[in-house]
Amino acid sequence: MNRIFLTMMFVALAVGTVSAADEKPAAKTPAHSAPAATMPDHGMTTPDDIKWGPPPPVFDPSAQFAVLAGNPMASGMYVVRLKMPDGYKIMPHWHPTTENITVISGTFHFATGDKFDNTKGATMTAGTFGFVGPHMNHYAWAEGETIVQVHGMGPFKLTYVNPKDAPTAAAAK
Repeated sequence: MNRIFLTMMFVALAVGTVSAADEKPAAKTPAHSAPAATMPDHGMTTPDDIKWGPPPPVFDPSAQFAVLAGNPMASGMYVVRLKMPDGYKIMPHWHPTTENITVISGTFHFATGDKFDNTKGATMTAGTFGFVGPHMNHYAWAEGETIVQVHGMGPFKLTYVNPKDAPTAAAAK
């Protein structure tokens, strides 16, 4: 099964490379078109450079949040990190776009479904990568202080399966 998957990935990569080489240069953009958002040619952030701050209101405020690249609230690519204390929970929710998750440190537990159940799911240790497709209900929790890096195409949106689980709803009580 893995051999078939890897073979298909290599074929897809080769076809994409050949197709890209055959493409003609894009036509010039008309003067009346809006300019496309641009990313810098290169960049680097060391652990000491990360500027941690409060997370967006869709997360419990006991976490810390850092934007490494892009703007998660705008269209386009973004990279963010979420630092969570031990026992931190992200209740069942979904996103309209694919969410890509890499565990930087600690242990991140991840499961799919409509109801939180800490007896289910996968254990993701440092270095583990996972992803979840659009509109897939999922939830997570941290064991020990845990940092995850999330990247994808913005705008980032998180919709709780049960609106009462949203931290902003809990704060309003």
